[in-house]
Formats: sequence, structure tokens, C-alpha cells
Amino acid sequence: MPVSPSSSAQAAREVVARRLRELRKGAGLTVTELADRCGWHHAKTSRIENARTAPSTTDIRAWVAACGVPALGDDLVAQSLHAESMYTEWRHRVRSGLKRLQDSAVQFFHETRLFRVYSSSMVPGLLQTEGYAAGVLGISARFRELPVDDSAEAARARVDRSRVIHEPGHRFVLVVEEAALYFRVCDEDAMAAQLGYLLTAGALPQVSLGVIPSATRERAQWPRETFHVYDDKLVSVELVSAQVRITQPSEINLYLKAFEELRGMAVYGAEARALILRAIAGLDGS
Repeated sequence: MPVSPSSSAQAAREVVARRLRELRKGAGLTVTELADRCGWHHAKTSRIENARTAPSTTDIRAWVAACGVPALGDDLVAQSLHAESMYTEWRHRVRSGLKRLQDSAVQFFHETRLFRVYSSSMVPGLLQTEGYAAGVLGISARFRELPVDDSAEAARARVDRSRVIHEPGHRFVLVVEEAALYFRVCDEDAMAAQLGYLLTAGALPQVSLGVIPSATRERAQWPRETFHVYDDKLVSVELVSAQVRITQPSEINLYLKAFEELRGMAVYGAEARALILRAIAGLDGS
């Protein structure tokens, strides 16, 4: 697998590579000697130890056996699979269509108790109307040159999935940059409906909707990439080329720290509604 643009995924891969190198050295083996025992070229050993090539499950089991510690195989296999699953290219995720991608998260949403979302560029998916979602997903379909554009069906599926905000037992803390209220990803009527829905959804008792004013002075955090925190177990970060899934506690804590600082810069209630109403008024003046 090529080196990903995600430092988190690459760092996790390097941890596995470093551990394998330590095992080889601890066994007193050279790169060539380990390769001979495993039955492959010594260049493969170097690629694995330098995290340029991800080892397969078979590679790891052969490696630990060659080093005389086969009992360590299960843990290292699990570590390696975790490192590779952190980074998932979008082209693989959308092969079956955008609607199926929306449907794949339904059960996970039902199981999540606390949703925390920060978005600098658009209305969070949980609060998107069908027209707005169709605009967002249509842009994605065209950009990724999907053979079948099912963005309209995917938009309906996204709205269906988002009905979780009306189910008991869930809480939603969402923070958006004010600029996200102005980016035109759909036509004027759909934008007006979307912004109007924010006024309604933001008033729900289980929803905390904060808007960071563009005029905020002395920001504690600059605008970050969009990220979602599900309970305290998973952070999902959306890149142009891929989705990164972060489960390492230390990294989750870093995102939670950033989220709290961003949340602290936002305004809520009447002040947030005033910013949304200003964006609605701006539609008429465009």
C-alpha cells in the first residue's frame, strides 16, 4: 500500500515496522538471514522495516516464527490490520454507489450515544436537508467520476439516516464555521430551506449547534479539516482522497481537545440564530 497523506495512518504503520525490526535484531538476525528464513528477497525485509510495504498476515507470522517468537504473531497482525484500516481510499468506498455508502453507517449511528462534529466547509450531514445533501453528493459524484450518479437516492438515504437525531438516548454537539453557511453547494431555494432547517434543528433539546463567527478575534484554533467524533471511540476525518479512521486514544484525545477549543469560540442560541438569519438574508441580495 502506498504511503498515505495521513500522518496518523503512516505513524501506526511505522510502529509495526519498528517492532518487527526490533524482533529481528533481538534474534540476532541480519536482513538477509531473516529473508532466507522467510523465503523471500532481502529487499522485501527492508521495505517492511522502513514501512514502505505493509506486511501481510502471512508475512508477519513467518517473521515472528523466524525470530523464534511465534506467540507474538496475533498481536502484531491485529496492529497491522488496524494501521491499514485507518486509511480507506474513497474510490474503494464508493465503488457500490453513494447510497450504499450512506446506508452502511445506519447501524453505527443507532449505536452511537454522543456525536461531536466540527465542520469548516459545509452543514454537517446530520443536519442536511435533502436538497442540500443532493447538491453536496452530486459534487462528489462528478468529482469522483462515478459511472452511475445516484446522488439523489443517496441524499434521501442520508436524510433517513439522520432521523437518529429524533431518537431518544442520543446527544449531538455540532460546531460549524460561519463561512460554511454561505458556500453555495445547491440552488438558492435549497440553500434557503437548509438554513431554515438549521433554525429548527438547532432548537432541539438534544442538539447543541454552535457557529464560530468569521469575525472572531484571537482564535484558539484556526479552521480545521472536517471531523466527526463518535462517543470517545472513533474519530473520522474526511480528506480529498480518503477517509481516515482514528481509534488510538491519544489521538482521539487530541481531536477532543481541538473540538473543545473550537466549541469554546462558537456562539449559541440567539447569537447563532442571528448569524443564520444573516446568511438567509444574504441569499436575497445575491
